[in-house]
Amino acid sequence: MTIFVILLLGAVVLLSPIWWMISTSFKSMGEIMQFPPTFIPQEWHFENYIHTWNTANFTRYTLNTLFVAAVSVFANVLSNSFIAYGFAKIDFVGKNILFSLLLATMMLPGFVTLIPTYVMFAKLGWLNTYLPLLVPGFFGSAFNIFLIRQFYLSIPDELSQAAKIDGASHIYIWARIMVPLAKPALATIAVFSFNGAWNDFLGPLLYLNDPSLYTLQIGLQVFKGQVATQWNYLMAGSIIVLIPVIVLFFTFQGYFIEGMNISSGSKG
Repeated sequence: MTIFVILLLGAVVLLSPIWWMISTSFKSMGEIMQFPPTFIPQEWHFENYIHTWNTANFTRYTLNTLFVAAVSVFANVLSNSFIAYGFAKIDFVGKNILFSLLLATMMLPGFVTLIPTYVMFAKLGWLNTYLPLLVPGFFGSAFNIFLIRQFYLSIPDELSQAAKIDGASHIYIWARIMVPLAKPALATIAVFSFNGAWNDFLGPLLYLNDPSLYTLQIGLQVFKGQVATQWNYLMAGSIIVLIPVIVLFFTFQGYFIEGMNISSGSKG
């Protein structure tokens, strides 16, 4: 009972800011400014969301962000699962050294490569396009590769060996055996990728100049500049941006929790 009470209090503390955002988004400016503050709106102003959506052109921003997020999820799931299969199930010279170098890249801050990456994309003529946001996903990331590799290692080698005896190629084994069995890990990568693309602010800020290409994070900042003192509209916009991430997590939370439990992948 004590543990339940502690967890309940912790949940209340963690969820209080989110409830404050939701409550503020339905209030009028007069109610927001009154003292003492109210935790539940006295009058529910649903029109705040309609005004916010129409004023900030959230339709365009949402479609742009959905496109970037969908391609990012596809790219990360495809590339990371394929690369991880090589490190988990294929023996080749220098595999452990190469994997160690891959993990070492996780220690390199992203800001160190920010300027060289920007210069490279500029010389390629990719500025003001989605390519700098999408193409890197097809080359994998160290953390995602590590996560899926650990999950692959928990899959018995007898399955792939039996497939090899039947004449199956590595592509076939990866696509028809490993990928279906690794759904929890792949779902975890998909959630991470979607969340990263949906909440990415720095990437679109650097590479996108055309307002018609803006994603939700940039659009929300533009909207913030327009309604800097109108907290009800600003909170409504923030909730609009937050809802898809919450829905996605609760939809795939079973796979997410199972995929994060990489302790079963104990082979080196």
